[in-house]
Amino acid sequence: MASSFSFLLLLFVFPFAALLLALAVLVRPRPARIPLKGRHLLVSGGSSGIGLAIARRAAAEGARVSILARDRSRLDEARETIRLATGVDASVIAVDVRDAEGVARAIEALDPVDVLICNQGVFVPQELDLQSLDEVRFMVDVNLMGTFHLIKAALPAMKKRARETGIPASIALMSSQAGQVGVYGYTAYSASKFALRGLAEALQHEVVADNIHVTLIFPPDTETPGLAEELKRRPEVTNKIAASTGGMKADEVAQIALNGIKSALFVVPCNFEGAMLCIATAGLSPQPSIFMAFREVLGASLMRLVGLCFQWNWFGVISDTPRRACRAE
Repeated sequence: MASSFSFLLLLFVFPFAALLLALAVLVRPRPARIPLKGRHLLVSGGSSGIGLAIARRAAAEGARVSILARDRSRLDEARETIRLATGVDASVIAVDVRDAEGVARAIEALDPVDVLICNQGVFVPQELDLQSLDEVRFMVDVNLMGTFHLIKAALPAMKKRARETGIPASIALMSSQAGQVGVYGYTAYSASKFALRGLAEALQHEVVADNIHVTLIFPPDTETPGLAEELKRRPEVTNKIAASTGGMKADEVAQIALNGIKSALFVVPCNFEGAMLCIATAGLSPQPSIFMAFREVLGASLMRLVGLCFQWNWFGVISDTPRRACRAE
């Protein structure tokens, strides 16, 4: 009996042990730690919401913090918030991320960046046939092109500094759960956030030899000034679909994001639904964590089934909502 039990135990354990050993060889890039203390962290969209929460937490951990946004008065208020909470005087940069030359000049005037967090984002929810192309361009220019502008401006000095110090650097992109799955009313926004994934995957290939790690963060609805504006015009169908997932506070997302950045994770979900989406959409993404890779390999089929269940529910909501209620006439 004992030998049979041992055989069955071995039969059950061996495949999983073998898989873990294989993943230990396969995962790339290699696991790393990104220190914050004494290093220069620049966060865009740093005057409020998640960006301000990240800046405040990073300052509390000893980072030299710079915050970037368009509105100088709000930046000054954010700097005072950080100073009162941590005693750290953050640097402020008032520039529109859509202005490539302005971003380049602003970042060139700073010390080299060790941790760049591209957190800026705008969202105007509406069905595409009702939305102006100016609003579509606005979201793409801020969410996507603004990220290119920040990375292009910061990257040369980041590479040089990482080589000189031998300490890993980080580029983090704030995507969204709407950058993992498309949702009614989010056509333009999802397009701008889905694009960040392609950017992140290709960029990680390009900078891994420079000791720079890329992190992609997927927050859900988060209590920020931006969400408050979004809710004023979000379509009824979108509200019904969004009601199935829980929101989070900016400080919660900030803590999870910083933990992921410090661990050099490629994807960082912020809640249970986000973790399921990361498994379901893993595809060919880099994965430096053996245990996250293990979870992805084992959970992919199940998460596909769960995803189909979600889609069945969402299409039901769309069908059951009168079209005139869906449209903002």
